[in-house]
Amino acid sequence: MSVIDLSKLPFPEQNMRAFLDTVCDTHELDFAAYAGMDHIQQTVHGFVNYPDEWQAHYVEQGFQHRDPALLLASRSIAPLDWQRLQNEEAFQTILRAGHDFGIPEQGLTIPVRGPYGDVGLFSVTRNCSDREWKLLKSAILGDLQHAAVHLHDHVMKTSVLTRKLTHPSLSTREIEILQWVAAGKSQQDVADILSISNRTVEVHLRSIRTKLGALTTPQAVGRAIGLGLIHPV
Repeated sequence: MSVIDLSKLPFPEQNMRAFLDTVCDTHELDFAAYAGMDHIQQTVHGFVNYPDEWQAHYVEQGFQHRDPALLLASRSIAPLDWQRLQNEEAFQTILRAGHDFGIPEQGLTIPVRGPYGDVGLFSVTRNCSDREWKLLKSAILGDLQHAAVHLHDHVMKTSVLTRKLTHPSLSTREIEILQWVAAGKSQQDVADILSISNRTVEVHLRSIRTKLGALTTPQAVGRAIGLGLIHPV
């Protein structure tokens, strides 16, 4: 997955890093991070208040591809305490690397489901004992879940990023096929009209469904119309 640094994009309403700093100051946390995972576009977009050196090292090592805190939380609906990952070899590798940059071992990642198949992940860390961490987590979890939703909602409402996330790149042929399907043509009809095989049409439709995050072809047609990729008939 490629990485989009949201700090490089124009967010007009507020400084996102300042928001993360405020969350940390309010709840006596060390660091906080937001990461959005778009599996259709194969990108990770985010911003953190970790040390710059750790951010650079994390991306250089490609940790975003194998960080269990991100990968497991992105498939969950419940907050993920990093203590559950202690036996994961990949997680131990990242923890050892992070230790050199002052990154604590105690942490929590909260997933948020977005409207386009995207997932937002809000993580916080604290350098403390297991007992202190348990008490702190219990006291602030509700506030952190609210902050996670706020962050993800704000990111998805920002037009620059929304265009990146919600306008999949369909090929000219894919758009042509989907437009004919939207006009009520069957798969065989489309094959005959375009002088291609039925199998080729099916391959294109499968690609279209994947790019649009659709389970069915009618759902793909609806999403494509909503995104302005094809026109209703």
